[in-house]
Amino acid sequence: MTIILCLFIAFFVGVPICFALGIVSIGSLIASGMPLIVTVQRMFTGGDSIALIAIPLFMLSGELMFRGGMSKRLVDFADTLLGHFPSGLAMVSILACMFFAAITGSAIAATAAIGGIMIPLMKERGYEYTFSAPLLACGGSIGPIIPPSIPLLVYGVLASVSVADLYVGGVIPGILMGIGLMIYSYFVGKKRGYMGRETRASFREVVKSAVNALLALFMPVIILGGIYGSIFTPTEAAAVSVFYGLIVGVFIYHEIDFKKMKDILVDSCSTTATVMFITMGATLFGYVLTRARLDLAIEGFMMNVTGGSSIIFFIIVNIVLLIAGCFLDSTSALYIFTPLFAPVALQLGIDPIHLGTVMIVNLAVGLFTPPVGVNLYVACGIGKIKIEEITKGIAPCLVAELVVLLLVTYIPALSTMLVG
Repeated sequence: MTIILCLFIAFFVGVPICFALGIVSIGSLIASGMPLIVTVQRMFTGGDSIALIAIPLFMLSGELMFRGGMSKRLVDFADTLLGHFPSGLAMVSILACMFFAAITGSAIAATAAIGGIMIPLMKERGYEYTFSAPLLACGGSIGPIIPPSIPLLVYGVLASVSVADLYVGGVIPGILMGIGLMIYSYFVGKKRGYMGRETRASFREVVKSAVNALLALFMPVIILGGIYGSIFTPTEAAAVSVFYGLIVGVFIYHEIDFKKMKDILVDSCSTTATVMFITMGATLFGYVLTRARLDLAIEGFMMNVTGGSSIIFFIIVNIVLLIAGCFLDSTSALYIFTPLFAPVALQLGIDPIHLGTVMIVNLAVGLFTPPVGVNLYVACGIGKIKIEEITKGIAPCLVAELVVLLLVTYIPALSTMLVG
């Protein structure tokens, strides 16, 4: 347990996660007299996976979609569908985040792309920043749940579960998160007098905006249809999404030029390097835990505590991950906790797809909870407000998301009914 204690001490004193994982692991290897060549071998093994090639490709695809003009077209389409309701712009924002999540699978990209359009517009229409900024931070967190999702991909690799089945399992929970935030937005809008557009969009307007957004909306059809139709693997789907995003952004929408392309490549490479460094460090840490037999000790401890009850098991999972999500990014948390929770879930007869969905929803909540919730800082930057101001509006959104989390946790069919 000293290893885990040292790791969390490193987190709390501000050591970057990837370095903390590596330093604690190397220290443990030195203390046990293991040759340090093991460090290089295990870290290389952590990144040497065909499935993980999808991570840089999906990140590049997300950048292409983000800067390729798709977000504005998705917002316009969502506005024709929901813009006439009370708090219409807020509901449009959430629906647009759901659309964008189905294209990129990225929480930060969804918050930045949709928030960059909607937060200033909502301010013009009289919406308070303390409502709009937290809402967009929460809306962006739908990104890792609705496929294609990088966290679901990582969990699938770690737990040896079909990524295609996990993607299907994330559809309903992602939609429920969006609906929960829309319901909250609707009642706040009625109470505060946030009005939508004056008239409902005509059928012709809906069709016109749908046509304009068609190429963006067609992206998830290509990706998911190709995976479920056994045309290509998730990794190949990521490559197809990059090609599609490049064609649409450069040759059809004409939004991406040479300068933008350079920025896209730099940003996607930077993000990929961070994720892969964490992945390799976490793989080394997992080896250290296994060698010290801590994984078996924790597994036995959890079996004793739960008494064979899946209800108690999920209570523990939710509490641990909600706390961990406040301090860790999704990738690190998955690498640390999946090897600990998955064997126990298997013994309890819990579907691994159900467990994966519950874990991802928990970690999605962590994206907008302080002190490390990255979506909060993105929304703060767009709204030009302090973190203290945005956190005041987080609580109602958090309640809505926790209700969805409880539904997904204790109604397994929400994650598994579409898998087949």
